[in-house]
Formats: sequence, structure tokens, C-alpha cells
Amino acid sequence: MYSLSGRVALVTGSSKGLGKAIAKVLGEAGAKVAINYQHDAAAAEKTLAELKAAGCDAALFKANVIDQAEVQRLCQEVAQQLGPIEILVPNATPDQPQKPIEQYDWDFYQSMLDFFIKSPYLLTRATLPHMKQQRWGRIINITSEVFHRSVGGFSAYVAAKGGQIGWSRSMATELAPFGITVNTVAPGWIPVERHEKDPQEVKDSYLSVIPARRWGVPNDVGYAVTYYASNEASFVTGQTLCVNGGITPW
Repeated sequence: MYSLSGRVALVTGSSKGLGKAIAKVLGEAGAKVAINYQHDAAAAEKTLAELKAAGCDAALFKANVIDQAEVQRLCQEVAQQLGPIEILVPNATPDQPQKPIEQYDWDFYQSMLDFFIKSPYLLTRATLPHMKQQRWGRIINITSEVFHRSVGGFSAYVAAKGGQIGWSRSMATELAPFGITVNTVAPGWIPVERHEKDPQEVKDSYLSVIPARRWGVPNDVGYAVTYYASNEASFVTGQTLCVNGGITPW
């Protein structure tokens, strides 16, 4: 496993789901991990306990990552408790209902943009001074295969994810001279807690088109993030890694 010993990582929305797996894998690689949550304190405490039981150095931080003042406070508190943030993983996400465009309103579109463009922007602005000063940093956005597959019924989500990928590519070019890489990981449908009640026929239909003929697991995403965070990936920037068993092989 790539060593992240001594590095400080913030993973937003990491009390459960893919964020939890990302935080745990980064912690197992040696990073000091800031676990961020907004609502579910019980889940966050459970995640913290699991990481500590696995030997990880981690701490909890409550914050709304689409609010500028809270983002500033979050980054300051992480720096005071763990050290300045060097690995930034914007992962927090709202629900993504699938429905025709006529059933969406602009407020919902705006909520997607807030989480997938505004939040990475605010977090990057808050963490860049230290990254630039030390000429080392990793920004790893968690996007989705929905943009690459042009999935219907998710127009707001797809639009925001496309914007997030485009923003990441632009930032990769802008920040490369400072030793800061910006990449994205685009998971396929990897079942986590919020998928427990999804219809079995829908799950079966998705599984049938995965060339790898198996479901992905949350750690698959964690390993991809850890690679991007490593020194070994210092010459890789502006890239999107689809973690979906080969559904999008381009």
C-alpha cells in the first residue's frame, strides 16, 4: 500500500458510505484523517471508533461543507487538531432522485451545484495556502460514472458532475506548477447503506452490464483515492479514474 505517513487528509461526508471507506483506507495508509459529517453524529462516532480500532489516527469534525463560514471553521479546526490539510477529498453528497426533468425545479439543480462545484471550490480556497507554501497537495474529487454514461433521469446530478470534472481539469492545469495535483474518481453504482431498499430487479439489471461480473465494494474507491494521494502519483493530474468494473472503458 502507498504510504501517506504524516499526511493530513480531510474527507467530507465520511461518516458512512463511500466516504467512510475512503477515510479508512487513507488512514490505513498512514494519513491522519479528518472525518466530516453534518447530521448523523451516531454514525460518525461509530466510524471514528472503527478507524481507531484499525489503528488509524482520526478525529471527527461537524460542518456544513456548502457554507463558506463553516468550511473556513472546519479547515481551521482540522489544522489545529491534526495539522494543515494536505489531501482534500470533497465527497459529501445529497440524495439524487431519478425523475424526468419536468419534475425537477431549479432549487434542486442548485443543490447539486452547491455540493459538487461550490463545496470543492470553497474547500480548495481554504486549503490552498498551505499546499502552495509547501509545494505539495492532493485534491481528489469524487464524481460519478453518470456523466460518462449520460444517464437519463439524473439531469441535475449529471450536469453538476460534468461541471465538477471540468472544474477539476482546469484546476489541475492551474495548480500543477505548485506541486498540487487535482484528479477525480468516478465510481459506478457501488451499494452502500442508502441502497438497502433499492428494488432487487434494478440491482440485477445494473449488475448484468458490469463486464467484471461483480459488484464493486467501497474499498475499491478508497484504493483509487489512495493512489491519487500518494507520492507515486505526483505526475498524474487532471485525470478521471472510473471505478466501475469496465462499464466505461475509455
